[in-house]
Amino acid sequence: MAESNERVLRVARILSAIVLFAAGGIHLFLVFTGTGGILGVMFVLNGIAGIVLAIAMVVLRGRLVQLATVLSLLFLIATLLALILALTVSLFGITETWDNPWVLPTLIIEAIGVVVLAVTTALVLRAPAASLIP
Repeated sequence: MAESNERVLRVARILSAIVLFAAGGIHLFLVFTGTGGILGVMFVLNGIAGIVLAIAMVVLRGRLVQLATVLSLLFLIATLLALILALTVSLFGITETWDNPWVLPTLIIEAIGVVVLAVTTALVLRAPAASLIP
């Protein structure tokens, strides 16, 4: 039973890392394909944070995994909320439209990521410290 729980936890951490990497990768891709100005700077920071958190989800051990998981969940919630605000009321004077081909995939990936990270966070916070070793 304990081995099964560890396996589920490992799969959840890997899925979380994949979603974080995808979300960060989309933002970096958008910068490399022409998004500039203050939005480009924010996208670079978002992309770097997503990739760093993805690595942390797989590499860290013990209590640091709990910290990385909670931070990753908050990060994706904030990223998703920023996109929703830009689509609806504007965010820092930046307005996004549904015409952009990357809006829908980003919205889907980030929404799935929030669900995956919420489950992973619950699993990690309930797991004994010994099972948090990758």
